[in-house]
Amino acid sequence: MSSLRIIFGILAAGLMLSGCMQATTRYEATDTKAFKPKDKELLAKVKYENTAVAEPFRRAIVEFHRKEAPGSIVVDSDNHYLYYVLEGGKAIRYGITVGEEAMAWSGIAKVASKTEWPAWHPTPGEISRLGVPTYVAPGPDNPMGSRALYLHSGGKDTLFRIHGTNQPEYIGASISSGCIRLTNEDAIDLYDRVKLGTLVVVLEPKHGDSPYKPRLALQGGSSSPY
Repeated sequence: MSSLRIIFGILAAGLMLSGCMQATTRYEATDTKAFKPKDKELLAKVKYENTAVAEPFRRAIVEFHRKEAPGSIVVDSDNHYLYYVLEGGKAIRYGITVGEEAMAWSGIAKVASKTEWPAWHPTPGEISRLGVPTYVAPGPDNPMGSRALYLHSGGKDTLFRIHGTNQPEYIGASISSGCIRLTNEDAIDLYDRVKLGTLVVVLEPKHGDSPYKPRLALQGGSSSPY
């Protein structure tokens, strides 16, 4: 029942946001021509239901008014969005799954490494809490999905990642162990854009634009830094 409530909550939030969505929002379809042969092979073998993401959480080009430099990443956990900042006051906005409040991480980090179709090495806490094995091999149904960006802060591994997912139905929800999940297709798109050393700003809870400033969130950002 809890999973159904989460899914219904995502759909309800999506309907409310779509009612206010500006006409200038330009949704971006997945370009499968950019996929590597291995991507096409493994994505064709997924066992999970490839649930369509609610419209407001689909990848889109939006206006962006924050002050971060082009090429950086901003994560608005309140709003369940990740922004890849472009030139000219624009950003690519991806819908995401984020961590439950008690497990969420916020701060400034850098992308220290990148992996295609990563293995999953659960933390001791995840093993104890979720009853998962100590290692899950790469593949289409691995919870890490198609790509992973590993975040370091102050020269140390934060243990938090930006990665794909085998649960696309939860894009727009707060259920992960703290990591930031995108659909596997969006994870591939973001991965191809991001360089090592990319700055990642994960906003603190209640410092995002929505639901506290929903109009600004739908435009893509706030006029104030962080």
